[in-house]
Amino acid sequence: MGKKSTKTDKNIYFQIRDELNLTRAQAADLMETVSESRLEKIEYGDTDPQAEDILEMAQAYRRPDLINYYCAHECAIGRQSIPEVKLHSLSEITLKTLDSLNDLEKKKDRMIEITADGEITEDEYEDFARIQDQLQKISMGVEALKLWVNNAIANGRIDQNKLNKVR
Repeated sequence: MGKKSTKTDKNIYFQIRDELNLTRAQAADLMETVSESRLEKIEYGDTDPQAEDILEMAQAYRRPDLINYYCAHECAIGRQSIPEVKLHSLSEITLKTLDSLNDLEKKKDRMIEITADGEITEDEYEDFARIQDQLQKISMGVEALKLWVNNAIANGRIDQNKLNKVR
């Protein structure tokens, strides 16, 4: 096995490979199209990773969250439209999402009042913005749950075949 890196400012791709105690050669062997030299260039920031590189790394490292990270931070389109989703425990995701849903339930009638005429008046903007914030929190909860499930599948904690059978 290769020597452990002493580099201190590792990017996420370097960090994750390092945490898995894989050499670049071992990591490259787990991937079809990402060579050891390409991996080194990505890890040192000498070249930008392509979406295909990230898909392979996410699968090889069993880290679906790399896809979200790439989209939220490195993809030109994603930076404008994809929020970064942090990995949390299932219970934390569930409680935060349910809390947001409960808050939205309290604002349901106000949302109907605001949107019924298809226009937002001056006196409705503040409430509308608060409702939009609640919807964003719910959306983030859904994305966090999807990421948690994908990670659990990748790491063998959830059987995807069983999950698919009940859908």
